[in-house]
Amino acid sequence: MIRSMTGFGSAAVEYGNKTISVEIKSVNSKFFDLTLRLPSLYREKEFEIRSDLSRQIERGKVECSISLESQEAPKKSSINASLVKAYYEELKVISDDLKLPPPNFLKVILGLPDVMSAEKSLLEEEEWTAVKQAIDKALIAFQDFRKMEGKSISVDLNERLEAIEAGLKELEPFEAGRIELVRKRLQLNLEEFIQVNNIDRNRLEQELIFYIEKYDISEEKVRLKSHLSYFLKTMNEDPSGGKKLSFIGQEIGREVNTIGSKANDANMQKAVVGMKDELERIKEQVLNIL
Repeated sequence: MIRSMTGFGSAAVEYGNKTISVEIKSVNSKFFDLTLRLPSLYREKEFEIRSDLSRQIERGKVECSISLESQEAPKKSSINASLVKAYYEELKVISDDLKLPPPNFLKVILGLPDVMSAEKSLLEEEEWTAVKQAIDKALIAFQDFRKMEGKSISVDLNERLEAIEAGLKELEPFEAGRIELVRKRLQLNLEEFIQVNNIDRNRLEQELIFYIEKYDISEEKVRLKSHLSYFLKTMNEDPSGGKKLSFIGQEIGREVNTIGSKANDANMQKAVVGMKDELERIKEQVLNIL
């Protein structure tokens, strides 16, 4: 069963006084293109997260956000006292030399580099296990969404394939009549410009057969039916067959175009236009299949 490249999934896990939330969403893309947003605490695990998401999502333009809410008091920030004094002395000398009015030195110094430093948190293994659990839950919801969207696409594609097959049947009443019409028109034109006695009937029949064979669409119809069956089989058996379905769609289009070029009949052309319209809708849907 096919899956859509459009997906959404979210999950949240409690760890101590923290809530770890994960949200994953995607739209169609030829390749795997990931935008990952992480709290600084989890930065060291970025490569592992990217690798896991790439393996399970496969393809699509993906956004994954991992957020962290904590009820704990924020970590203390420490002040580098010796650096504050050094900055003060240098600023005081510059201020006196330039005869500037005395500024609020402390306010200025606290904004300078390396004066304030926060206590660095370390990621515990148990917390990382909770993060992976949240990612796994979000991925399950994400894949379920893809499958559900895939079912909707599958229903629509089945209807389009049936419409193309119906278009093939619409051609049948006009096939034999148009070939006979071409034969009569050619004979009348020849008899109008060439004396009947000067026409080699055997040669004429051979040339007519050769010419009329160019209008025969039997092979195209057989190939088109085969492509439609293969499309349906791939759609039902390959969960990640979007690219393959795109290639099969191109083959379907090639046969439909050939039938159109050979039709030489207004009613047949009308049926071909209907098939082309259905095929364009199929191609649009295939773009969103994984």
